[in-house]
Order: sequence, then structure tokens, then C-alpha cells
Amino acid sequence: MGLIKAITGAIGGVVSDQWLEYFYCDSLDEEILVTKGQKKTKGRAANNNGEENIISNGSIIAVNEGQCMIIVDQGKVVDFCAEAGEFRYDSSTEPSLLYGSLGENIKKTFSTVGKRFTFGGDTAKDQRVYFFNTKEIMGNKYGTANPVPFRVVDQNIGLDIDISIRCNGEYSYKIVDPLLFYKNVCANVKDDFERREIDSQLKTELMTALQPAFAKISAMGIRYSAVPAHTMELADALNEVLSEKWAQLRGIEIVSFGINAMKASEEDEAMIKELQKSAVLRNPNMAAATLVGAQAEAMKAAASNTATGPMMAFAGMNMATQAGGMNAQQLFQMGAAQQAPMQQASPAAAPAAAEGWTCACGKTGNTGKFCGECGAPKPAADGWTCSCGAVNKGKFCSECGAKKPAGEPLYKCDKCGWEPEDPKNPPKFCPECGDPFDESDAQ
Repeated sequence: MGLIKAITGAIGGVVSDQWLEYFYCDSLDEEILVTKGQKKTKGRAANNNGEENIISNGSIIAVNEGQCMIIVDQGKVVDFCAEAGEFRYDSSTEPSLLYGSLGENIKKTFSTVGKRFTFGGDTAKDQRVYFFNTKEIMGNKYGTANPVPFRVVDQNIGLDIDISIRCNGEYSYKIVDPLLFYKNVCANVKDDFERREIDSQLKTELMTALQPAFAKISAMGIRYSAVPAHTMELADALNEVLSEKWAQLRGIEIVSFGINAMKASEEDEAMIKELQKSAVLRNPNMAAATLVGAQAEAMKAAASNTATGPMMAFAGMNMATQAGGMNAQQLFQMGAAQQAPMQQASPAAAPAAAEGWTCACGKTGNTGKFCGECGAPKPAADGWTCSCGAVNKGKFCSECGAKKPAGEPLYKCDKCGWEPEDPKNPPKFCPECGDPFDESDAQ
């Protein structure tokens, strides 16, 4: 009787599973991350007796926008689809006489019957369809139960301190790698895998990652009061910190990170303001202006003092000024002294640098009468020397306008610059370079 029941069950099960199935998924709301695909069957359908976890070869799976589908055969992912539309599963290990070559499928069907018979007529197989919600999962609230350290850096005033801040807001994430999420998070779920099952863990890890993320934001020179305007940079910093746990392990990434409020303690805010004020007073002009303002307020208070009399109040104010060792006039003088070198260093006020003369050996920038490299004497300037000391080449002095004095021409080699002892009576040839003296050598 057992053999007959096994044979009957095997044949009946294989015949029932010959029908092609249609799998679909209703719209996934934001609370569901993964759900098992549903097999579409109605009262008038003929395939109501088919096995629940069997997918016949040639079955169709509908994939909607914002969803991703995987097929699991015997616990192993065998197919994957992230494109919306109709997907036909044509590589199933469960043959169907209604799809593909009839002769080949008849052989496979009898083989399946024999295999099921050895298991007492049961299928001994598990095939499932899972749909993943790949939309942005919003509305994840967070808040710092305890203050989080934040480093305040201001290169302008040399400020580098650690303060404590509190913040709260919301963030969103999405599944970017469904295979990793299935393998390491949800696995074979019976029906649905909801976000509440991992929200607590994600929130805890997010709060742990806030401190290094704030450190990256601080290194960019962003002040804590301006962080709400740089939420995209903060989301990138959080993804970088959480990439190993979320992206590489679970296939999740942060999409957006919003901050409702971020505030430091009253003590820290007062300390930062005091340090900034002290840094501003390092400028003598600002310090002088502050001192003048304080003195003006003191004079107003002294003039209105009726208890000891205005004269006594002004005397006390003068004593305080003398004891301080510095007055506004001295501070303004210090500020002017600091600005003077900057004005002198401006291009408009800077004198032209002396270029020097260039020797025949190639040495440039010589300022003396002899070359600093080879010791050669400085070549005489071309032209004639005026009584004012200026060297000219034209008929009139470019400095004082005097006319070039008349007289016998003075000779100088126009090739190497050699000058004879008697410039009025040169030799026929230059003893240095051999160039003949002619009218072009006359000055």
C-alpha cells in the first residue's frame, strides 16, 4: 500500500506542477523590506493543487518599479532581476510539458516522477521568489541621548578645541545590494521582513558613527552652527564611516541625513565667543577701538556719578588708565606701524631693483667694477658722459638736456668694448679681438 501511495503521490504531484505559474508582489510599503512572492491562483484556476514552493520551467514573474526579485532554488540564489517588467524563468529544474520541447520535457518529467517516488511521493525540492523594496526608506528618527564630541577649528584665529553638542533629526537609507541583504540579513523569510527588525541596530551604529563623521566635517573647516547647511557632506562622511558594516556587509547605504537641531552647551558657546573676542583684540586697531569705547562708557558713568562727584570719578578713571600701561593712542600707533611695512611692500611703492651688469662669461647681476665670477672689469658704458654724470648716446643729455660736447672722436672697440689708453689715437686693430678700428668705433 505504501508503494502504491508513493507512486500515486509522485505522479499526481508532477502532473499538478506541470502548469506554468505567475508570481507577483503587491505594492511594498515603507515598513516592509523583503517579502515572499505570491503565486496567482483563483477558484476557477486548474493549478490550485500545485506545490507551494515549486516553480515550473517557463513560469512568469512580474517585477514592479522600486522592486528587485531573486529566485532561490534549494537555498541558493539562482537568478536575479532588478528591471521592471515581465521575467520568464526558463532554467528551472522542474520541467513542464507546456513549455519548451515536448519530447525532451517528457523524458525530464518521468525522471522527476522517479525522483519523487524515492522520497515517498514528495517533491524534496524548495524553490522561492523574493521581492526586495529598493525604494528610499524614509522617516528614521535619531537623537543623541548623550552629548557627542565635536572639534571646533578656526584657522583664522588659531582656535582648535573640543566641545560637546546634541543633535536630532531623521535619515533615510535604501537597499543597494539585495543579494548581500538576503545573504547576511533576512535569508529565507516565511512571509515578510520588516524594517523594525533592524531599525534599532542601524540607529545604534549610526550614533556610534556620528563622532568620526563630525570629525571629518570639522576638518573641512565647517563650524558646528553651520553643519545643518552641509547635510550632504555629512551623509557622505557617514557612508564612508559605515561603508564596511552597512554597504559591504548588508548592502545598505544612507541616502539623506537631516538635522532638526544642533546645539552646544551654554558653557561651550560662551567659551568660544570669549576666545573669538580675545583673538580679535590681538589687532592693535581693534583693541584701541574697544578701549576707546570702554573709556567713553566710563566717562558717561563718571559724569552721571553723584555719590562721589564727577571729579573723583574722572580721577579714578585716569588712575586706571595709567595702571593699565597702555592707552588708545599707543595702540593706534602700533596698528599704523604694522600697516606701514605692508604699504611699503606694495608694487606701486617698491623701488625698482638694480639689475646690475652682465659679464662676457655669462655672470649676471654684477654690481661692482669687476665680475664676481671671473674678475673681468666692468665694460665701459657706450656713449659719452655728460658733465652731470649721465651716460648718453644721442646728441643731447637725457638727464639735463646739455648738448654733446664737440671735439675729436673717442674710439672704443665696438666688438669687445676694449678702450685704448689714448682714446683719440687708437691702433689699427683691437689687441683683444683683432677687429679693425674704423668710423663705427668712434664715439
